[in-house]
Amino acid sequence: MAEGVAEGVSAVDGIQANLLKIHGEQIVNGRFKDEEFLARLDAADGIIFGSPTYMGGVAAQFKAFVDAASGRWFQRTWNNKIAGGFTHSGGLSGDKQGTLLYLAINAAQHGMIWVGASEMPDQTTGVNRLGSYLGVMGQAELDFSGKPAELVAGDRLSAVLFGRRVAEIVRRMAHG
Repeated sequence: MAEGVAEGVSAVDGIQANLLKIHGEQIVNGRFKDEEFLARLDAADGIIFGSPTYMGGVAAQFKAFVDAASGRWFQRTWNNKIAGGFTHSGGLSGDKQGTLLYLAINAAQHGMIWVGASEMPDQTTGVNRLGSYLGVMGQAELDFSGKPAELVAGDRLSAVLFGRRVAEIVRRMAHG
């Protein structure tokens, strides 16, 4: 889904997507440690947060990142940046809305301007097939065999359209 979002962002003239992924090596003794990563976010005009939904909330690695970004909250570094979010899980519901709420609340605490999804559910294309407007949701069939989850085409298209929407708002707000 992140790659779809980045594709949509990059489709907007004058806007470049930088895909940043949280890796296990960035978590040291339970704390996220990567100042360069945070500095790249500081320099961005917008941030689209994404996390898988595990047990009704964000992944532990993402939570460690959010905790580390609290210094940005004190300094208001991300104030007035455009923000949005997406999530993915194995269940049709999977309590993904809880993850999107967490992402939106975190953005609000930072003083960011949240952008939701705008696409109407379209069962013929699969766009917004899960009917989410707070952000984009994706779902893959649960498979315990160990093979990677396959992203549904409509969920990927939803991610692309969402990335484009957020980028257009960034261009309008940050670049006149």
